[in-house]
Amino acid sequence: MRRETFHPGVCLVTVAASLLLAAASLAGQQSLNQPPEGFAALFNGKDLAGWKGLLKDPYDNPDKRAALAPDEAKKLQKDANQDMRAHWKAVDGILVFDGKGRSLCTAKDYGDFEMLVDWKIEKGGDSGIYLRGSPQVQIWDTANRLVGAQVGSGGLYNNQKNPSKPSKMADKPVGEWNSFRIIMVGDKVTVYLNGELVVDNVVMENYWDRKKPIYPTGQIELQNHGNFLYFRNIYLREILPAEERLEGFVPLFNGRDMAGWTGNTTGYYAKDGKMICDPTKGGDSGGNVYTADEYGDFTVRFEFKLTPGANNGLGIRAPLSGDAAYVGMEIQILEDSHPKYAGLQPYQFHGSIYGVVPAKRDCLKPVGEWNYEEVTAQGRQVTVKVNGKTIVDADLDKASTPQTMDHRDHPGLKRDKGHIGFLGHGDHLEFRNIRIKTLDN
Repeated sequence: MRRETFHPGVCLVTVAASLLLAAASLAGQQSLNQPPEGFAALFNGKDLAGWKGLLKDPYDNPDKRAALAPDEAKKLQKDANQDMRAHWKAVDGILVFDGKGRSLCTAKDYGDFEMLVDWKIEKGGDSGIYLRGSPQVQIWDTANRLVGAQVGSGGLYNNQKNPSKPSKMADKPVGEWNSFRIIMVGDKVTVYLNGELVVDNVVMENYWDRKKPIYPTGQIELQNHGNFLYFRNIYLREILPAEERLEGFVPLFNGRDMAGWTGNTTGYYAKDGKMICDPTKGGDSGGNVYTADEYGDFTVRFEFKLTPGANNGLGIRAPLSGDAAYVGMEIQILEDSHPKYAGLQPYQFHGSIYGVVPAKRDCLKPVGEWNYEEVTAQGRQVTVKVNGKTIVDADLDKASTPQTMDHRDHPGLKRDKGHIGFLGHGDHLEFRNIRIKTLDN
């Protein structure tokens, strides 16, 4: 919780014993601090690389910190880093705080993300996870009833208008490891504690200035209240990087569920931060899933992973019914090196505007690896980039006059607005990190 008072420290004998037990329990554990697929490790288990100290009060306030002159900020950060190194240590793969000094911060700012972290406290322990520099997802000893800790950890403690308490108490006994899964998209936060949903898509308020929404980007902080603390397995998956949020991108997919999508939300589902197209799950709408909103001019970015021979497509400016390749536009998503596609037409290879514009070849990574794609539609111009290579840069009028490459009618080329979707053809593949920036005036 955000408080100005500190709890008494824990006796050094108890702490020393705890550290020895923790070190012993790690013997032979090779998976510690090794991130799961799609996540990056914020703590490497060896040192404090990627972390910095929290500036002293009043510059723990993000607004006041941002207003500092560069030279003053540099000086204060040097002092904060000295404090950090004195009190935060990597001990046998565990990030340990000695009960003194200030909180620990990521050196990098984050926008929308999913965070995994294991934490452990001792008797009377009190901590929290600051999101974008703001307090906080609560951690505390549930026996401390004088401050209301019996409700459990995981709540958004400093909320006033929106729920601040967790929906259930899911803490393990003091001295045992607990695990958070925290998802932050926009101003809303979801928290799982030890696999139990305790905060469900709740707006996190701006503690520092309650007249404003939560900051769009900011550092993540491991808060202390003068207690010994232990963290490990600190992983983060960026749903929307800070720099992209500041550029105007917003997530189309939250990695948690299919909110904001319509169509076949049975055959397409969310799991582990990914949107999975699984034809065995069934569903209707022709294997297609679309954004609930319509878009005109935009840049959309996403990652995809193909299976052998997989066939899908990115529908743009499409209506919700009809064949999107014709009534809208389809940017081909295809494992086009598969032998069954030996007879493809030029306008059918991956990245092509289906039936209209051929794409340059050899842009895809091997099957099973993640590919990065960016599609920009602005007026009559459509550009497709895959893994950093521009494979389509086309004027739709020139590409369809006097006729399209496939000699078929494509009325969708004249549309200036519509839904974005994934167009399934009965194959399994996965998508993640789907975000969009509107370019409409």
